Amino acid sequence: MSYEQLHFAPDAVFLVTGGAGFIGSNICEALLNKGLQVRCLDNLSTGHRENIEPFLDNPNFTFLEQDIRDLDACMEACRGVTYVCHEAAWGSVPRSIEMPLLYEEINIRGTLNMMEAARQNGVQKFVYASSSSVYGDSTTLPKREGGEGRLLSPYALTKRTDEEYGALYHRLYGLDTYGLRYFNVFGRRQDPNGAYAAVIPKFLRLLLAGEQCTIHGDGRQSRDFTYVDNVIEGNLRACLAPSEAAGEAYNIGAGGREYLIDVYNNLCVALGIEREPIFGPPRAGDIRDSNADISKAREKLGYDPSYDFKAGITLAINWYREHL
Repeated sequence: MSYEQLHFAPDAVFLVTGGAGFIGSNICEALLNKGLQVRCLDNLSTGHRENIEPFLDNPNFTFLEQDIRDLDACMEACRGVTYVCHEAAWGSVPRSIEMPLLYEEINIRGTLNMMEAARQNGVQKFVYASSSSVYGDSTTLPKREGGEGRLLSPYALTKRTDEEYGALYHRLYGLDTYGLRYFNVFGRRQDPNGAYAAVIPKFLRLLLAGEQCTIHGDGRQSRDFTYVDNVIEGNLRACLAPSEAAGEAYNIGAGGREYLIDVYNNLCVALGIEREPIFGPPRAGDIRDSNADISKAREKLGYDPSYDFKAGITLAINWYREHL
């Protein structure tokens, strides 16, 4: 059963933080397509108003231009809310190495503000974005919950801390929290611009513009690239999960493993382009190999990703061709 077939009570109210961002706006859209009430909280620091522009006239959609670092704003946003999908955060491992204090302020304190607001307002489920970066320097493949290594970046530390708070809030206060460790999400609306853009949209932008791409490292690093619709499913499944599954973190990936040089070559073939990449030095803080064991999410959340890499990348290429 795909997420389109999942059912929620018609009076359910969702709060999506970071709802003007890449993943958040896709979650908002999926919920609105179900006719559900959606509040979007975003300060537009990394999200974009254009991502939610199509929803602004929808009577079921409310946009709150607020900041998760403001506890009062979080409290107000959570009033009367049934489910929170907490996507608001600053991503990018390299940027976190440059700005560790800001990442602590947004990703840790902001998430704690949201958990506390959810607790005080009686929210039923608090689903939050974690990251595969919490596996650090562990070389074990596939990555399995409980097999984490030493952390490699401030970003990874913020996500590990969020998971500890999530577990604590469940044990101490009874808030049903579910941490979702995303594995290299890609798809429609992912920002292709800027120094910290994710690799797939950045490659597509440069290739379509006739420019050369830089691969950091030898290109043999691997990733479990996960199409955004799988992440939507993970969030909605977690919202419907039993309390027995709360207080834990779950891998949300496609369960595959793609080498970066192969991804680049496949994009070139799909676009009908012949262009050699530039190979640069490896980036500090990057995990070498990543591949998700999704058996825990499958068993406890009912997560069953509908899109493998091939299907997802085809949809992504078509979207960027139309929008770049």
